Amino acid sequence: MSKPSTSTQIKSGRGKLTAARIGCYIFLIFLCFLCLFFFYMLLINSSRNTFQIQQGFSFIPGSSFLTNLQNTLNDANIPVVSGIVNSLLVSALSAVLATYFSAMTAYGIHAYDFKFKRAAFTLILLIMTMPTQISAVGFVNQMQSMGLKDSLIPLFLPSIASPIVFFFMKQYMDSNLPMEIVEAARIDGSNEFHTFNRIVLPIMKPAVAVQAIFTFVSAWNNYFIPALLLDSANKKTLPILIAQLRSADFLKFDMGKVYMLITIAIIPVIIVYLLLSKFIVRGVALGGVKG
Repeated sequence: MSKPSTSTQIKSGRGKLTAARIGCYIFLIFLCFLCLFFFYMLLINSSRNTFQIQQGFSFIPGSSFLTNLQNTLNDANIPVVSGIVNSLLVSALSAVLATYFSAMTAYGIHAYDFKFKRAAFTLILLIMTMPTQISAVGFVNQMQSMGLKDSLIPLFLPSIASPIVFFFMKQYMDSNLPMEIVEAARIDGSNEFHTFNRIVLPIMKPAVAVQAIFTFVSAWNNYFIPALLLDSANKKTLPILIAQLRSADFLKFDMGKVYMLITIAIIPVIIVYLLLSKFIVRGVALGGVKG
């Protein structure tokens, strides 16, 4: 029995490779559809009134988009504008403080050798495993004793000490920050803060961008701690306002306003991702700094 020729084997291999690629593309398109479908459903429902939403989902947008937007922005009990400002302030400051100081802490442990270096790293990892709910009561009592209970400061200031962001930065430095660059900067007379700000941070841009997105989204969606600390209506963040709008009247709440407020709340997150995603793609493409 004759064996298949080399050209036949090559064609067969190419056919299998093409079929595998087509299967991968179909699977990725399906995943993309699942991710985008819920955003599309959110936009559709934000353009419909309560009666239309209760009738079931429709692929055709409604005609109540502007009405829902006006009703949401003009609701005297739900200060949407101040909620957006508060959420933006808390989320932006949390992202900046968490990424900068976590990167600085990771640089200190990565670039220096000191006696309790391993113990400090282990302690930070142990703190990372502690759930927020365990320390919530003590944190609220401490903020109340400091006169910061009804304030936005406790929502972003603790981001300076972010163990999860620190761990990610430390792992990124271990694989992408060669000490030769730092030592060369020291030989050239650069002080430590100048080295960190002008040399280390630019190398860390992909890691900073990733953690800035995660921290921003986490602070933006945070409901638990703000609900415990904030009492004044003009200081509440968007997640609290969404829950407040949903529970205003359990039987007769405006579903169109709820979907509209959720739509408004998700827009800044998408904008932040679009602004920072280029650094993530660039970091993956370049593969960091090669030693």
